[in-house]
Amino acid sequence: MPSNLCIDFGRDNYTLKFRVLDTPVAELWTERMNARGEYLLDHPDRFYGFNSREEEIAKSQRLLQRCVDIINSYSNIIARPVDATDQDCLNYLHNIFEVYHGLLGAQQHEFWVRAPDTVKNALAELNINVHRAESAVRSNNPRVVCTWYGMPKTKTLPTDLMSTYGTLTTEFGRVYLNYAEIGKTLEDLTVDRDNYIGDDAFRPFNHYSADFVVRFSEIDPAERILAMKQYYTQNQKFFTDRGFDKFDDPRLLPLRFPVAKLATELSQEQILADIGCRQYINRVYFE
Repeated sequence: MPSNLCIDFGRDNYTLKFRVLDTPVAELWTERMNARGEYLLDHPDRFYGFNSREEEIAKSQRLLQRCVDIINSYSNIIARPVDATDQDCLNYLHNIFEVYHGLLGAQQHEFWVRAPDTVKNALAELNINVHRAESAVRSNNPRVVCTWYGMPKTKTLPTDLMSTYGTLTTEFGRVYLNYAEIGKTLEDLTVDRDNYIGDDAFRPFNHYSADFVVRFSEIDPAERILAMKQYYTQNQKFFTDRGFDKFDDPRLLPLRFPVAKLATELSQEQILADIGCRQYINRVYFE
């Protein structure tokens, strides 16, 4: 396996290195990274939480409105005003994405098939910007997400590896597998209280790809796990009907799957400042 993941930020190619972990999960991920081929990093400016909460909410509002305007100019399917601070509105918009885009590997809706590329892109970015708004409102924790749009997501993470290598907490500067499904996890359902989501849009962590997230905050989900357990108990038949007979099924828990860790002597404050003024990724590579 390669020793380091390198990310070049900003116009001056400020580089951070992350030591690749010696684990089976990291090995599976590096195989996907090496298989990227001609797929391009689709959102090199996908940074969260490096600006103030007010700035991030305003940015989310602006990006969501732009997506809605493009979509509705083609077909008027979004029938309510955009409010980046209203979770019910965000649930509604996410459901629009789920229905008209389709779930992972199932882009078959007539709208999606017939829509021009500009509208397809706006629909795909609607999903991203819904989550951007949620992140800004709830915590505004800084992180960077790297995804390669169009790269097939055909690999699934074995549950035994989830149990062994998944972590409930996050650490500053760790690289984790990114959630690759289209839908919502038990954690999402618990937090969002989504009244729009279809039964088939519950999607626990299953597929993985080259996609990853670098988290620059420490998170302890203890309180959220209690809320998730209560939600599971209240809706147990829904989950047991889908093969999830126990709450502690690793596919249901809010596990994160680390694949690399930051290798630098810089302070956390300096790293956040350095990235904050360089919110663009030029290159992602191994060495």
